[in-house]
Amino acid sequence: MILYMTKLLLPQVRTILQHIEIVTLPGYFCSKTPLEFQPIKRKRFFTSSTRLNMEAFTKDNVVPDVIDQVPPKLLKLHYGSIEVKPGMVLTPTQVKDRPKVEYEAEAGAYYTLIMNDPDAPSRKNPVRGEWHHWLITNIPGADVAKGEENTQYVGSGPPKGTGLHRYVFLLFKQPKGKMTFAGLSKLSNRSGDGRANHKVKDFAKKHGLDGNLVSGNFYQAEYDDYVPKLYEQLSGK
Repeated sequence: MILYMTKLLLPQVRTILQHIEIVTLPGYFCSKTPLEFQPIKRKRFFTSSTRLNMEAFTKDNVVPDVIDQVPPKLLKLHYGSIEVKPGMVLTPTQVKDRPKVEYEAEAGAYYTLIMNDPDAPSRKNPVRGEWHHWLITNIPGADVAKGEENTQYVGSGPPKGTGLHRYVFLLFKQPKGKMTFAGLSKLSNRSGDGRANHKVKDFAKKHGLDGNLVSGNFYQAEYDDYVPKLYEQLSGK
């Protein structure tokens, strides 16, 4: 190949190339003679779907209504076979059971997972927002099942006629490892008491989690026929 190419070049260039043995390495081109050794510049490409996913946080005003900036990473959530993508619309029936939560964890680190609805009782009049749906603290690594469930999971129960509500999941790294969360009450999924006006920003600031947001996700939902059943559950019946 080299000999064929040299026939097409100027005599001076042919003379040089005939004395150079070309070798290749992954990501580089070089010669065995001491001329040059340069990395090939490569561009990083981020998929449009990833970018659009994270843009949903600002498009649907999760930023700034719930948090001040877009989470660094996407928190993986599955309700059965449904993979949650930021801003997607689900039904209360689809999310009645707690989701599978996945993320990359640092070795030896502990995490806090929180789920809130800022639109209670409605997005136009959120006087009870953020309504608190789920809280797990002191999660060792990515093993959510081994964390301390302070607030038991409650699915979506938007009142009839109030339109879409946003249900926001946020994962924080605990900067001091395993922590004692002073003042937290255990909240049962058989009661709605103590769940209203539970703002993430205030919680994070109080417990030293602000600035330690790792990832997030959210979906939207509005009333369906499951909601009355959830209200009955929360009444303790």
